[in-house]
Amino acid sequence: MSQSNGSRLRVSGVVQGVGFRPFVWQLANDMALTGQVFNDAAGVTIDILANAATTERFVERLCNEHPPLAVIESVTTEPASFTEFSGFHIVASQAGEVSTGCAPDSATCTDCLSELHDSHDRRYGYPFINCTNCGPRLSIIKHIPYDRASTTMAEFELCEACQREYDNPADRRFHAQPNACPDCGPKCVLESSDGTVIQASDPFAVLATAIKDGKIVAVKGIGGVHLVCDATNEQAVQQLRERKYRPGKALALMAHSTEAIKQYVNVSEHAKAMLSSPAAPVVLMPKRNSDPSFHAIAQSVAPDTGMLGFMLPYSPIHWLLMAQLDVPVVMTSGNRSGSPQAISNDDAREQLQDIADLLLLHNRPIHNRLDDSVVLADSRGVQFFRRARGFAPTSLPLPPGFRADEPLIALGGQLKNTVCMVKGNKAIVTQHLGDLHDASTYDQYLHTQTLFTSLYDIHSRRYACDMHPEYLSTKHAESLAEQGKTLFKVQHHHAHMAACMGDNQYPLTAPKVLGICLDGTGYGTDGSLWGGEFLFGGYHSIERVGSITPFPLIGGAQAIKSPWRTLYAQLRQHYSATDIAAFANLIPQLGSPVCQTFDMMLEKGLNVPMTSSAGRLFDAVAAALGCSADNISYEGQAAIQLETLAGQCSTTPAPYEFTIEDNVINTRLLWLALLDDLSGGRDKASIAAAFHSGFVAALLTMTAHLRQTYEFDTVALSGGVMQNQRVFQGLTAGLESQGLTVLTHKTLPANDGGIAFGQALVALAQVSSV
Repeated sequence: MSQSNGSRLRVSGVVQGVGFRPFVWQLANDMALTGQVFNDAAGVTIDILANAATTERFVERLCNEHPPLAVIESVTTEPASFTEFSGFHIVASQAGEVSTGCAPDSATCTDCLSELHDSHDRRYGYPFINCTNCGPRLSIIKHIPYDRASTTMAEFELCEACQREYDNPADRRFHAQPNACPDCGPKCVLESSDGTVIQASDPFAVLATAIKDGKIVAVKGIGGVHLVCDATNEQAVQQLRERKYRPGKALALMAHSTEAIKQYVNVSEHAKAMLSSPAAPVVLMPKRNSDPSFHAIAQSVAPDTGMLGFMLPYSPIHWLLMAQLDVPVVMTSGNRSGSPQAISNDDAREQLQDIADLLLLHNRPIHNRLDDSVVLADSRGVQFFRRARGFAPTSLPLPPGFRADEPLIALGGQLKNTVCMVKGNKAIVTQHLGDLHDASTYDQYLHTQTLFTSLYDIHSRRYACDMHPEYLSTKHAESLAEQGKTLFKVQHHHAHMAACMGDNQYPLTAPKVLGICLDGTGYGTDGSLWGGEFLFGGYHSIERVGSITPFPLIGGAQAIKSPWRTLYAQLRQHYSATDIAAFANLIPQLGSPVCQTFDMMLEKGLNVPMTSSAGRLFDAVAAALGCSADNISYEGQAAIQLETLAGQCSTTPAPYEFTIEDNVINTRLLWLALLDDLSGGRDKASIAAAFHSGFVAALLTMTAHLRQTYEFDTVALSGGVMQNQRVFQGLTAGLESQGLTVLTHKTLPANDGGIAFGQALVALAQVSSV
């Protein structure tokens, strides 16, 4: 056989399971090229017989016209000689060292929706319709390459009609691994809470009727099970909260269209784009007064905040349900409070039998749990609150100057955990895994590490973790160190700062920056609990150059759950016990006999660790204003109520004053003025607004003060408090007005969901300097 000259193209990125090979086949045929394309462990390889100019045009079209779910990270071209090809062919996948990515799960595309609602189509009303442009990916994958045998669809043998589609490169279902139809694919089953199967020609009509009647139903979707009820029925929502033991945290909502959503929230063009994107996340938007012709959203859906989180249907199951409802529904994770979302039928039955009146389950196994992503979208871009379904596990490029000569795994923190795996020039951050104190979540944490090391063929000798000795992720890391692995312990706020820098592709060797990291608590290098920090440095190291005045946490972790303990500790720094008791007419908790116990604990130093936490300062102010003073039922509840209260102020009050002493933000003037205003009967919303603006002003003053000593022109903002929009927007605008470049998170949450990426970058920087 004669040999001809051509080119071998290697395409890396998210290029498997997204219709990339049939796209290449169609492009090659359109350009009358011969050759072949195949999946391999590194991505997609393309062999073409063409001259240099034609190859260049082919690559240009490849990058500009690729399928909507594909993400091309690089295309390399090298000369090659091939035996003559007869046409252009798609050939079998090849094994090798894995470096390709797995595509995120994607919302149902318009073509599939059209077929779903077409009574003449063979997939009319089929709850598992999908194609190469949409449907499950990460939720069903077991290993790479992404072929049907590598997914939970392996147990469903394709019928003749589906096999023809699967084998036809011209069909949009060519090698769509979840491809199926009513004859050969997964099926739904409707059950009562006691497990009795309910025979129904249209189970979605039965579900819709139950929801309209005020019932609670469970629906198994792509990445897990949801609990669903009528969002306009106050009694139904309250009953859901009582059964699920979730008294206050906002519940996610789903409506059948953007137009329907507009009746309840203000939908910006940016929010609209996110709602209808393939990721289809929960989008947070400001509440509005509903049109009188529509039922109002139940008050108990989101009692603590002025925002509502809506999403559009993103799976055919959701579309079939919402088509029969004219009101929005609550669509919240199917689990008991504190447990992870159920993904198996047995787990759903066990967890939800006392919560859901009906359960719609199916027999397509979910291999990987995926919570719904939560974002806020506006003219400044997208802020992630939770990064999961639709976004994970897309890889992030390492900033300039970084490269992992060997893999590294960062194990994240205790709350909102994610894991980051670095290989070559990219980092892969897992989906949101949750809080590790729950045993089932911890099991999922270990499962996800095993899965991702398999998916990306990562065999690491190096691990990074948080410094906190009691975090389960740290204990897990220490157990790996006992097995001979190299361990890097990274300070919590250094990881926050590095994550923000890396999220902005800030180069490894660029000048030092100021990091302002505000959150609940993180273990400091001095053994105390940090949380309101000014850090100067870069990826390799930081210097703590400022903070909020440290104060004691009365009862340690108990103070996090009981905000008035933090209030008492704050006041006790500036007032005597007798003076504080005099404020009991304004703040009832201050008259409690328990205060005597607090004083004894403070005097003797019993379980009163010191903290500089910004989050706890917000808790203290919230408690003073009556926001969940006694107890909170979820993380950040009091602070969220305080932000909402501030938003009810119709004026722009003068900010409260703070002082800067020895690079520490002192709160004495704040409390003197705040208690005086409370005594004088000042409106609490005005007090809350004055606190927010005063706190931002103090941060700006501290930054300007630090510039007199430290040389920087860039500031990185991170930590969970940055999710407070009054703080985030005010601080960003104020810093920019000082002529500073402000780095904020782009693709990762500012909360602990982003610190694994930061841990990885700090560890890599320290390795590179050795």
